[in-house]
Amino acid sequence: MNTWAGLDVGGRRKGFHCAAVDERGLVAGPERLGTVREAVDWLSSLRPRLVAVDSPISVAPDDERSRPCERDLSRSVCGIRFTPPRSLLDSSPYYEWIVHGLELYEALAVARLRAVECFPTASFTRWAGPRGGGSRAAWTREALGLDLRLNQDGRDAVAAALTARCCELDQVEWFGEIVVPVAGASRASPR
Repeated sequence: MNTWAGLDVGGRRKGFHCAAVDERGLVAGPERLGTVREAVDWLSSLRPRLVAVDSPISVAPDDERSRPCERDLSRSVCGIRFTPPRSLLDSSPYYEWIVHGLELYEALAVARLRAVECFPTASFTRWAGPRGGGSRAAWTREALGLDLRLNQDGRDAVAAALTARCCELDQVEWFGEIVVPVAGASRASPR
């Protein structure tokens, strides 16, 4: 059975939220895992065809304040928080999640698990249109077709997994390193 996985990355205390889908819908998770090793072990047990990670796969060039791909995505799809150059990552505890994500990408490569960067807010925007004035929770539940009670991290993990699936189906647009489903891309209805 083909599976695709998605991870929402948090700082060290928050950890990761992981989910996996197949052609029909949600098959594992969302599950909160505390460490890079736990996340890689969980993924390795599923052997997904592709993992989409909600965290930057690289940092801005030293002489820039953001990555060109983020600026392109922001102009074309939706706003995004910009990733600074590596020299600024340690300047604020806020950026701990980016450092944690970079560690995850390294571990995924060692485990030979293919990974791409995604941004679930862009996926939700492509599936359900811009958020507008409603709550983020209602908007993301509608975009996923979820009746399940999941927190936002869980919904982001499911969206990442569905984005990985869209990527394998070649139903995405690439913004540099960031993969985003195209408008009208098929998505499995989570079970």
